[in-house]
Amino acid sequence: MESGPAIFTGMVFALFGGGLLVWTATRVHRREPVAHGVSPVASATVATVLGVIALALGAWCFTRL
Repeated sequence: MESGPAIFTGMVFALFGGGLLVWTATRVHRREPVAHGVSPVASATVATVLGVIALALGAWCFTRL
């Protein structure tokens, strides 16, 4: 019974983290700002770190099955 919520939560974290990393990479590749009004390097770094953390949380949820 408990594997259902773990699968759902893991998928949400994995999709969010992957999407954030792809979006950030696309913005950096096109030399467009990741966040308006913030240093480009800082915003890209924070977005990348958060994307990796979300992917790690998703992987952790999948290990709890």
